[in-house]
Amino acid sequence: MSLRKVNISILIVAVVIFLLVLHHNFLGLSDFLKRELTDANPLGLQPIDFIPAVPQRLADERNDKEISVVIAASDERLGGAIAAMNSIYHHTRSNVVFHIVTLNDTVDHLRLWLSNTALKNLRYRILDFDPRVLEGKIEVDPQKLTFARFYLPSLVPHAEKAIYVDDDVIVQDDILELYNTPLKPGHAAAFSDDCDSITNKVAVRGAGNQYNYIGFLDYKKETIRKLAMKANTCSFNPGVIVANLTEWKLQNITKQLEKWMALNVVEQLYSRTLAGSITTPPLLIVFYKQHSSIDPMWNVRHLGSTAGKRYSPQFVKAAKLLHWNGHFKPWGRTASYAEVWERWYVPDPTGKFGLIRRHSEAYEAK
Repeated sequence: MSLRKVNISILIVAVVIFLLVLHHNFLGLSDFLKRELTDANPLGLQPIDFIPAVPQRLADERNDKEISVVIAASDERLGGAIAAMNSIYHHTRSNVVFHIVTLNDTVDHLRLWLSNTALKNLRYRILDFDPRVLEGKIEVDPQKLTFARFYLPSLVPHAEKAIYVDDDVIVQDDILELYNTPLKPGHAAAFSDDCDSITNKVAVRGAGNQYNYIGFLDYKKETIRKLAMKANTCSFNPGVIVANLTEWKLQNITKQLEKWMALNVVEQLYSRTLAGSITTPPLLIVFYKQHSSIDPMWNVRHLGSTAGKRYSPQFVKAAKLLHWNGHFKPWGRTASYAEVWERWYVPDPTGKFGLIRRHSEAYEAK
């Protein structure tokens, strides 16, 4: 009897040990899966809305070429993103899919705007951007979504090529032409150079040297000097990007950009008279003499630099993409060519976003 009790005790111990080992392995597998999910999606991006099915009538009207367009949509600038997408959609027969990057508190507002207006036939995905990914890489910046362009392969994981556009643009031609911009071998992106024949005619007051690297980077810093980049090198505008996502991933562009963002927090590498967006300097470093060029008519910019009109009506009409970069946005109180932008604006059905117009303009419009 005592021998039998000993055998039962040994069996119980063996079962307990087996269960403990099994539990440990299960926890290890769980941790592994968590790591896999985290590594696969470092932004914490959550697809909120998926691409709606295209009605057969619209599918027949549009060709099979799928074009991925990434745009950021913050709540205070949401009307800009809406107008940009509307202008793109109405100028192409291509199968455009919008990847709209926003913050969680904007999702419901954006969804209502898209589903309850003439935009209901757009194909889109809403992505919730986790700003924690920028911790340690930027100082206080209210426009965190502007850095979404650094993470294009994560935003459009299954595409080989994508377009990024700022929310203050209007497209006046077929986006397929921009998508077909040729990129040289080894180049991960194409931008519009600041020294092209169009933007070179525009002087932007108070912005330092707007057209070359010294306007964006502090060449007094040793870290910048060691890069041996010529200070008079022509800069480019990152408000419109055509990206080869395969090359972007191969060259680990996102990690390179994050490296320079973090270094700037410590060493203050950007120019104090920063000419333009805080997103531009790291892009200039990473893509120094390693980017292709976009047709300048696909980024006619500085429309928001002053309230005055710097281009002729004929030229504005001929531009393929108009860009209101600068302080004077077309949905604001004072802006040049606001009437051109307003053609593509779709009023907010919730009434939360409204155009700000001067009293005189509102009176004249009556």
